[in-house]
Amino acid sequence: MVLDFEHRPWGAWYVLDQGDLYKVKRIEVQPGKRLSLQTHERRSEHWYVVTGVATCQVGEDTVVLHKGESVVAPRGVDHRISNLHHEPLLIIEGQHGDYLGEDDICRLEDDYGRTPVSH
Repeated sequence: MVLDFEHRPWGAWYVLDQGDLYKVKRIEVQPGKRLSLQTHERRSEHWYVVTGVATCQVGEDTVVLHKGESVVAPRGVDHRISNLHHEPLLIIEGQHGDYLGEDDICRLEDDYGRTPVSH
């Protein structure tokens, strides 16, 4: 059951479960697309690749993840997911923090001209 969803210029996300301190999302990233470079003040994110190949920037590191691999983007660290390949990318994202709203996104760079979100 999907609790919430939103289409984005890079693909879409779907909330699969949530509680007071956690949220679980299904994230679909279309080929050749990437999310904004962003930070969060109040949550960390754990990305697990289901299908496709994810190129993840977490701070100064770039990590390439394949099916079954994962990485954590700690709270306050800049991060981005990119799909540099020809097949769709499917990620399960686990969020953990005391606030999990979409307005806890501070965009540092964005390919789609969206205004940075500040807190």
